[in-house]
Amino acid sequence: MNTKLHAICDSQGRPLSLFVTAGKVSDYIGARALLSSLPKVDWLLGDRGYDADWFREALKDKGIRACIPGRKQRKKAVKYDKRRYKWRNRIEIMFGRLKDWRRVATRYDRCPKVFLSAIALAAVVIYWL
Repeated sequence: MNTKLHAICDSQGRPLSLFVTAGKVSDYIGARALLSSLPKVDWLLGDRGYDADWFREALKDKGIRACIPGRKQRKKAVKYDKRRYKWRNRIEIMFGRLKDWRRVATRYDRCPKVFLSAIALAAVVIYWL
């Protein structure tokens, strides 16, 4: 069983919102699900998987500037702030810290709801307590 975890983090790398999708599902599904829960921010740093024109437009409508590199197969290159994008390592560090919990790393729970609950519990203990 395969899953992807999509997360919204603050500037310190603490998770604010989490969403789990099936492993072979496009990242656009996670982006669409988390779009409504975005806080009021100036910038959004995202992975190449979130590079879509509709997503960039939705962010622009909310007053958020996107710092998302373009996909390699994109015909017209997208400009993004490379210095700002380096801060995305905080998100990767957050995922790594969540995987320090053995239950999350090995995915003991087969039910997606229970697995998301285990991730949320790990995030609360690691970052908010």
